[in-house]
Formats: sequence, structure tokens, C-alpha cells
Amino acid sequence: MQSAISIQNLSKHYADNQALKSINCEIQPGELFGFIGPDGAGKTSLFRILTSLLLPDQGQAKVLGFDVVSDYKAIREQVGYMPGRFSLYQDLTVEENLKFFAGVFKSNLAENYYLIEDIYQQILPFKHRRAGKLSGGMKQKLALSCALIHKPQVLLLDEPSTGVDAVSRKELWEMLHKLKMEGITILVSTPYMDEAAKCDRVALMQKGKILSIDTPTNIIKAFPHTLGAVKSPLMNPLLQVLKQSKLIHSAYLFGENIHVVCKLGIDFVQLEQELISKGVVEWQYQIINAGIEDCFMELMNK
Repeated sequence: MQSAISIQNLSKHYADNQALKSINCEIQPGELFGFIGPDGAGKTSLFRILTSLLLPDQGQAKVLGFDVVSDYKAIREQVGYMPGRFSLYQDLTVEENLKFFAGVFKSNLAENYYLIEDIYQQILPFKHRRAGKLSGGMKQKLALSCALIHKPQVLLLDEPSTGVDAVSRKELWEMLHKLKMEGITILVSTPYMDEAAKCDRVALMQKGKILSIDTPTNIIKAFPHTLGAVKSPLMNPLLQVLKQSKLIHSAYLFGENIHVVCKLGIDFVQLEQELISKGVVEWQYQIINAGIEDCFMELMNK
């Protein structure tokens, strides 16, 4: 089976900044694939190259068998793209934006309405409102509707859940899973690690590199260490002691706890003595299962 997207040794530079460093990835037709990483990981640059809006410096990328450089016209007909920043016409109404984008692709609102019906019903009461006057969640729904109006074979969403409320995030992912059932290949970029579990496979990215590509379950299974959650009334002194301890592989803040990656054969009696000697008397510790965030931190340390 031909890959929906094939990326080989893809690199991109901006002055002194190397945004992408020899990226390699194959995405299969019908996958819901996530590129997960913080700001500066290279996600937006990658998406702009795949949508033929940016030229790579090295390497090759193909979308549906079309080269992103030489076959850009064919790609633009088959791809739907929702950039991270709201980029629709803010002086046009909701309905006018949809009709405009449908017209660009020689389609109309009725032709593929079934694809966007669930989303459009939520913004229908505001169809005569200018796009610039919509809330963040409504802007997101309108942008997604416009990206889908020509029924693309591949849909790329660059950080679609950033800056929207929790309800809108939940609704977005429910919609993506419905679109996947229509056979659309979906690529999503996000800085939110918890969204990795909603994807078929993910690529964890940092500073222009892919650290790992696999299913979220397999990435978590590959975590090589014992992980503990530590808590104390004196969190900052505790964190500093743990970071300096030769008994600990790594330690980092995680919500209300400190996640501690333990070396094999850790001596808890010796660790307790070390903490007491540093003035940390009261602390709690429990073994926990690693999450995707812990796997990301481990890969970064490598």
C-alpha cells in the first residue's frame, strides 16, 4: 500500500535556526497521526512544507504520491489545511467564508455538507456574524469547516486545540474520529501530550528532530525505568536534592508531584538518609506507571 505521506531526510533552515533536521516519516492512508512537541519543535514548518506553502532545503516529501515541490497544484486540490493562527477573512461572515472557500475549490456548501454538518450546526446561529467577531472555539469550528468543504483526502490541522476551552477540545477530537471513518488521512500537531492517546500513531518532536514514532501504547511500554511520584511540603528543596542525587536518573516537576526516574537497584534507605541529611524530613513516595510525558522527557534526556 502506498503511503499517504512520505517524508525522507527533510530539512529546513531559517538563518541560524535549523527548524527541521533530516525528518523521516511514513503515514498510511486513513491514519489519525499526531506530531507532538513544544513550541519550536518544527511542527508548523513541517506542515507548511507538506501543504506546499514552504520549500524544504533538503530531502523530499510526497503527499498522495505528489511531490511537494513539483506537484504543488495537485496537492492543493487534495489537501485541507487549518493553520495554527486564524487565517480566514475576518470581515466576511461565517456563511460568506464557507461559500468563498467552496468556490475556490469549484464546490458548493451543499455538495459536501454531510462532512461538516456536526460542526456547522454549532455555528449556524452565527452564520451572519463576521468571522473576526467569533469566539476562539467558534473560529476553530469555522476554520475546520472551510478546510473540509472540498472533501480533501488529507487534512492537516496545526495545533487546532491551542487556545480553546476544554469542551471545544473534546468536540474537536470527537469530530476528527468521525472524519477518520470517512477515510480521510488526518495529521494533527499539538503541544498537549495528553492528546497523543487520541491518535493512532504519534511522532514525538523536539528542536527539529523526531525522537520516536510509534503508537502511544508502544511508546509507553518502551519506557525503560522505574518511575515514582514524590511529594513533600518542601517541594523545591526536595527537587534540588533529587536532581543532585547519584541514586536518581532524573527528576522533574509534574503537577503537584515530582516524577523521579529511578536507577536500577535503588536503595530507598540510602535515599531517605540522603534526603534527611539535606533537611527534607517529610516526604511521600509511590511507584507509578509512565505516561507519554514521561517518555518524552526520557527521550529528551537521551
